[in-house]
Amino acid sequence: MASVEGRAAEDARPVLETVEVIAERSLAGQLGTNASALALDRAALERTGATHVSELGVRVPGVWLSRGSGQEHLTAIRSAVLTGPGACGSFQILEDGVPVRPNGFCNVNNLFELNTEQAARLEIYRGPASAAFGGNAQLGAINRVSLLGDRTEVSLEGGPEGFYRVGASGVVSLPENRLHYAIHSEHSGGYREATGYGQQKANLSLESQVGDWSVLTTLAGTLLNQETGGFVLGFEAYEDDDLRQSNPNPEAYRDAWALRLVSHWQRDALTISPYLRRSDMEFLQHFLPGQPLETNDQTSAGVIARYGILSTARWTGQLGAQLEWFDSSLREFQDGPTIGSAFLVETRPPGLHYDYEVQGLTAALFYSGDVALGRTGDTRWHLEHSARLERLEYDYDNLTLTGNTRDDGSSCGFGGCRYSRPPSSRDSFTDLAARLGLVRRSDRGRAYLQLGRGFRPPQATELFRLQNGQLVTDLDSEELLSLELGFRNERLAVALFSQRSRDQIFRDADGFNVVGGRTRSDGLEVWLGERVGRHSFDVAATYARHRYDFSTPLAGGQSISDGDDVDTAPRWLGSARWRWSLRDDLLLETELVATDGYELDPSNTARYDGHWLVNLRAAWEVSDDLSLTLRLNNLTDEQYADRADFAFGNFRYFPGLPRQAYLGVRLRL
Repeated sequence: MASVEGRAAEDARPVLETVEVIAERSLAGQLGTNASALALDRAALERTGATHVSELGVRVPGVWLSRGSGQEHLTAIRSAVLTGPGACGSFQILEDGVPVRPNGFCNVNNLFELNTEQAARLEIYRGPASAAFGGNAQLGAINRVSLLGDRTEVSLEGGPEGFYRVGASGVVSLPENRLHYAIHSEHSGGYREATGYGQQKANLSLESQVGDWSVLTTLAGTLLNQETGGFVLGFEAYEDDDLRQSNPNPEAYRDAWALRLVSHWQRDALTISPYLRRSDMEFLQHFLPGQPLETNDQTSAGVIARYGILSTARWTGQLGAQLEWFDSSLREFQDGPTIGSAFLVETRPPGLHYDYEVQGLTAALFYSGDVALGRTGDTRWHLEHSARLERLEYDYDNLTLTGNTRDDGSSCGFGGCRYSRPPSSRDSFTDLAARLGLVRRSDRGRAYLQLGRGFRPPQATELFRLQNGQLVTDLDSEELLSLELGFRNERLAVALFSQRSRDQIFRDADGFNVVGGRTRSDGLEVWLGERVGRHSFDVAATYARHRYDFSTPLAGGQSISDGDDVDTAPRWLGSARWRWSLRDDLLLETELVATDGYELDPSNTARYDGHWLVNLRAAWEVSDDLSLTLRLNNLTDEQYADRADFAFGNFRYFPGLPRQAYLGVRLRL
């Protein structure tokens, strides 16, 4: 695991360095040395001062956290930006090495449930991680490592549109225990009409010793209340001063909260991590005709155990198991009639669309190992390997009428109502993931060749929230094969990858959820960091092509053709930073962010041209206890789109923010 560096005082060290594993809370100890992973350390997180996670993603090659309205986002890791009810299942989001949601119940906006503003590290792994973390880690993983600081810090920052945030972190010494805390509150009135939000995040971490066990117990809570902005419509509408500040859906909102309790018990080579989670969300689906209201919740509990079985000069290994129980519900209700064509009015009726509960279990066995093959001079050869066998069971209970009728049992015209409810059922999925890597270690760095297999089981919404009269799905788990060749040392990380995905779940021309989609992705990722005197530089760059590997007609008159680019998949993504220590106490950072043009629809008939952004950051260490920060985002006031799309015959955009200035103060006690 590599770490991206931080403060002015630390810039004399290489920008890319090897770090020690932080117990079992870090991804590094579970993914081996041939992992394509970068970690943003605390200093880098503070210097970036991100008001949205997209500002962090640009620092890592192969990653695009596409910004939505407020704190919403979509994730891409070695992939296109994935949409749809279950697409988020391709990425595992973790905190201290434990997934924040149960298997099969992803949230496309899951990162707003993490306190990324106050973290020791944010680790991002690129490529299939299912062998370590199972389903929902098909394309990669993002892990927040909790902050266990020794000093009390208080911060305050203000910006445009009524933006402000306050934070406090520190430690309280108790008899035989240490209690760490991190509290964050943020508010913004929103640049666009009716797009304000408020969010609060809190983390408590208790370090204790129970007999021979070292114990770290963490409690994490998040709350988000936001007014949501819809797409602005029209070709290049983001360049119109009036349209870019408008909101076609001022009534839209999202209210969500989450709680997680995790306890890590470690003794010698054994680590046991029991956990309990709860989340609840309500949001108006303004992007659908009729704007139905969805409410969903999940309660889950489980335990992850890892045990080191080998530790010799030649062999190291670890066995593990995970058992998880979950109970979830989803309800969708439309309050009033749909407005639009006769077809829309008839097929999208008001009333109850879905009402169901899902209970179930996930059980997994996994292992990882490292074998030293031999040594010649300063060159050492290692074989790294891991595998995971996982079973997911759903027990689905439909609480309303089966079929695609109205909620009173009457039929819709034009072939039936849009929303279809399958009968109660039990479904299960058994999957195997594996990684095998050959590593060459020397004083110059590590070269590796790695083969990996990842998977993701169908998400609950793909199985039980159907449309167009489909009552039975025959979905398999998606599979991904990956081949990667790479090299890394303290200043350079290069990865050449080729991925093939099959059995992808998509919506066909009849509006049915079906399996059989395939894509192929090939790319090159580079991270480079260097220091010259008082100047330091780092670059994160990606060139990748994500293409369809099959042909089929789609709903709405669209079609997929073999060889076409997957939509919302820029070929080039990149960022560069120049840090200049004017004095020992004054640091300037200039950042350049580039997003290449990309196709907006599966048929490749519409396109966004891409954009370049310039950001400027300054930090002044007034004293050991006081620092001031200034951040200027979008310095050139570029008019651009955070996300572009083409659907229902319209160009649609989330306009990017204009030039923004933020002033902050941090006090260390």
